Amino acid sequence: MNARTRTPESLTIIGTGMAGLGLARAVRSRDAECPITLITADSGDDYAKPLLSSAFAKRQTPDALVMRDAVGVAEALRAQVRIHTPVEAIDTLNRRLRIGAEQLPYDQLVLATGAAPWQPFAIDSLLRDRVFQINDLDDYRRFRATLDRHPGQQARIAIIGAGLVGCEFANDLHSGGHRIALIAPEATPLPRLLPPPLGQALAEAFDGAGIRGYFERSVAALGDNDGEVVITLDDGDRLEADLVLIATGLQPRTALAEAAGLAVSPAGILTDRYLATSEANIHALGDVACVDGLNAPGNGLSAMYVQPLQASAKALAATLTGTPTPVRYGAWPVMVKTPLLPVAALPPRQTPARWRIEGEAGDFSAFAEDETGRLLGFALTGRCVRRKVELARAAPPLLG
Repeated sequence: MNARTRTPESLTIIGTGMAGLGLARAVRSRDAECPITLITADSGDDYAKPLLSSAFAKRQTPDALVMRDAVGVAEALRAQVRIHTPVEAIDTLNRRLRIGAEQLPYDQLVLATGAAPWQPFAIDSLLRDRVFQINDLDDYRRFRATLDRHPGQQARIAIIGAGLVGCEFANDLHSGGHRIALIAPEATPLPRLLPPPLGQALAEAFDGAGIRGYFERSVAALGDNDGEVVITLDDGDRLEADLVLIATGLQPRTALAEAAGLAVSPAGILTDRYLATSEANIHALGDVACVDGLNAPGNGLSAMYVQPLQASAKALAATLTGTPTPVRYGAWPVMVKTPLLPVAALPPRQTPARWRIEGEAGDFSAFAEDETGRLLGFALTGRCVRRKVELARAAPPLLG
């Protein structure tokens, strides 16, 4: 996989999320003339995806999150933007995209197709207007529209999954006055970011605010009871909800790349440090990309966060406009939007020899260390999150 060393005749980007639009902006800032085409299966609105899980606290409607619609994006970038246009296949031999009966040629192609929510069980068609997964603004619009139609001001919302997305939505929907139940098979929230004592502190903060936790439980069945969703857990316990939000993780959208013969894995489309795939003239970035093996199972923190995405867009824009630039990720902690108990974490890329934990009463500092005591990562809660900059300076980079 070799880096590109000349300015492309044209650039085609599949995906208009933060990765695709971020790359288009970075390329345009370096090259005023490069023809850019953006293709998306959704509405093409420009918005910051992380803001979806804090909109209630900030009293923002879905439309208020939009910085530009697709027309505005096209004008600002001087680009062609094609919305609601699924790409069906990539013909790498002839460098063409198949879109229905159309064969669209490309010079340089970038896949920024993101990741899709993982659905752990089938959903009965009778429940589909009350069971949601939120992965983009269109999903969020549908969820908020249903929630706004709910009689009364409070809705009972069951959130399945206690990772970053589940915990952020639990906190935000609670701040909007709704009654929240959080269901997860793990013993504590944020198991990929927090060692158990810190996860337990977050669980206690949630419980103190009235968010009911059903930990070490799995959903056995979802049913309907006169308009209510009945959730049966694997221990036989049952609870009722008006709406269900499934937040059980994401899977990179690799099907298009795999069908075209690109090297992929469960962690995403395989790329080198220049974000080049196994096929000439095709790059990948964002949640769909597995950069230099970083997202591989057992290899610590993934790059499915804003700062790695922004760094990828900047590096790839330089490469595509004639300055080959390998991507580098710093020691960037993840900030979790849970005001009930602030959280910052930099998970270690390798299994630490120990977690050294200091603090009490929700204010914890946890240090992931190797056998020699070298800092590999950290997790912070409560008032200790103010140490994130200090500790990040001492931690190894995510991808140096």
